[in-house]
Amino acid sequence: MQPALKYLLASLWAGFCLSTATAAAAPKDIQWFKADAKNFHYTGRIDFARPGEAGLIWQASEVSTRFNGDYLAIGFSDVQGQVFFDLHLDGSTQVLQAANGWTEIPVKKGRHQFSLFKRSEANAGQARFLGVRLASGAKPKRPRITKRPKLIFYGDSITVGANNEDGIEDQWETRRTHNSALSYAALTAEALRADHQNISVSGAGIITGFEPHPAPAIWYRMAYHPEAAPAPLADWPADLVFVNYGENDAAFTRRNNQPFPSGFVDAYVEMVRAMRKAYPGATIVLLRGGMSGGANSQDLRTAWDETVTTLAKEDKNVRHFVFQHWTPHHPRVSDHRQMARELVKWVQKEKLLPVKRRR
Repeated sequence: MQPALKYLLASLWAGFCLSTATAAAAPKDIQWFKADAKNFHYTGRIDFARPGEAGLIWQASEVSTRFNGDYLAIGFSDVQGQVFFDLHLDGSTQVLQAANGWTEIPVKKGRHQFSLFKRSEANAGQARFLGVRLASGAKPKRPRITKRPKLIFYGDSITVGANNEDGIEDQWETRRTHNSALSYAALTAEALRADHQNISVSGAGIITGFEPHPAPAIWYRMAYHPEAAPAPLADWPADLVFVNYGENDAAFTRRNNQPFPSGFVDAYVEMVRAMRKAYPGATIVLLRGGMSGGANSQDLRTAWDETVTTLAKEDKNVRHFVFQHWTPHHPRVSDHRQMARELVKWVQKEKLLPVKRRR
C-alpha cells in the first residue's frame, strides 16, 4: 500500500501510456456521463448509495459501455488503499490503478467497447466510479446483454485469487499481482457462460483468521466492514452459491498453538441457513480445498464433514465438493485453472445449470 505511487507510474506507463487530467486539462467541449446513467452495464455488488457514483468495492465488480469518438477519460473519487482494474478497450487489456480525478485513455476516432473489471480485493482497497468523459457529440450506450446464469462465490484468499500472479513466494506489498479475473471463481463462471459475484476476503474465517471480521458478519454486507449497510441480495437471484471457508480457521489456530475453533460447525451452519433465506431458489455448494489446510487438516475436515452432513439433512439443495488439486502456498493461475476444470466438470456432471448450446 505504501509504494502506491511507484506502481501507479508503472501501470500508467505500460500499454496505453495513460495520462491523468491533472497533468493536462480536458478540452472544453467534453461531456461528462455520470456513473448512474443508464448507459452503463454493471455486474457485481455495486454501491449506488451516492447519486451519480458507483462504489466499486468487491473484486469482480465490472462496468461496461460502448461509445464513439476520439476522447475517453475515466473518473474516480474516494480511492482508498490499492485498487487495480483490468481495463478492456477494443479487444486489448491493460492493468489500471485507480487514482482520484480523471485519467485520460488515448483512443482513435471511431466506435469503441470499454469495460473495467476490479481485479484487486475489497480489503485491499475500494473506489467510487464517477463515470466517463467523452468528446462532444459522443454518447455511451449500454452493451447488448444476454441473460446468463448467476453465480456467487463466498470465501477467503483462495477464492479471491490472492497471489495468483506472484512468483515462487507470496507477496502482499502490492496487490497488482492479485488477480480475481484469473481466480477459479472467474474461470468457472467463464467456462459455464455465467455472470458472477466474488464476495471473498483474504484471511477471513468462520470463527477466526488473519482478518478481524469473520465471514458470518460480512457476507451480506455492501462493504468489508461489520457495520456496512446490508447489500440488496434479492437483486442478484443466484442460481449457484459457492461457499469455501475453513482454511484460515485451521491455519490461524495452528500458527498460534490453539485448538481448532469449537464453534466452527454451529457458526457455519447458521451462516448457510441465512444464505438459504437470501437465495431461496439457489443450489448452495459447500467447497473445501485449494490449499494445504483444506486438504490435510484433520480438524478442518472433520468439522467440515459435520457441517455438510447437518445441512444436507435439512436442505436437499445443499451440495458439497472437494477439490483434489491443492498447493502449499496460495494457488497460482495454473492452479486456479486446474481447480476451475474440476469444479466445472462436477457442475456439468451434476446438471446444476441448464446446458446451453454454443452458436
